[in-house]
Amino acid sequence: MKIVVIGGTGLIGSKLVAKLDQHGHDAVAASPDTGVNTVTGEGLPEVLIGASVVVDVSNAPDWDDDAVMQFFTTSSGNLLAAEATAGVGHHVALSVVGTNRMTESGYFRAKLAQEDLIQDSSIPYTIVHATQFFEFMNGIADEATDGNTVRLPPALIQPMAADDVASALARVAVGPPLNRIVEIAGPDQFRLDDLIRGVLVARDDPREVIADPHARYFGIAPSERTLLPGGDARLGTTHFEDWVRDTTARTARHDSHAVAETGRA
Repeated sequence: MKIVVIGGTGLIGSKLVAKLDQHGHDAVAASPDTGVNTVTGEGLPEVLIGASVVVDVSNAPDWDDDAVMQFFTTSSGNLLAAEATAGVGHHVALSVVGTNRMTESGYFRAKLAQEDLIQDSSIPYTIVHATQFFEFMNGIADEATDGNTVRLPPALIQPMAADDVASALARVAVGPPLNRIVEIAGPDQFRLDDLIRGVLVARDDPREVIADPHARYFGIAPSERTLLPGGDARLGTTHFEDWVRDTTARTARHDSHAVAETGRA
């Protein structure tokens, strides 16, 4: 099966391409780096020749309200039109758990507009709503940092490993179109402030995390359950504590190797 992965050179896309290849599929990484631009349409007709499935994991390069809306509507519109011409039988899109509950953010308004285009198109589809990735915890801390203080709302969150996201997308991509939204999440729930506090402690980061009910999360004011999936979410298998331990160990090995190479230079 030929499966085209839009955004296939990024964090999730590259993992997804590798997993599909391992299972014998013809997975094609499509991005501006490989000559495919969904905003301009460059390379789209060519890359979709013979494709059975398209998985869109691309993200906007600019999160300004107008720019992100233009990216997702233009990109998805071009992509869906090209898929219809090519006879693609399944459009899979990665989106975010709680998108319809976070529309005070321009980013999530744009994601909702993208989902509307997909649902209104003629292409059978599956939209996958994922919770936040473990790999973005530092970004959450940085966004909420003021001086040496990180202020975060004590909302519940159920994050997951990027590798589990890619595995879930691979299963959806090789299955039949569901014509609905499915949710995926990690196996454990945390308070957002507790989670980020643990991340910073594990990395010897001196910033102080403060639980503040009035703090914003990427421009929104989440309630306790805004960021959580429903009870029928498909859960990943990687626990956060295990991911932190493995990531720390890999970083230490990399640093040790770099020091050794410097010594031999």
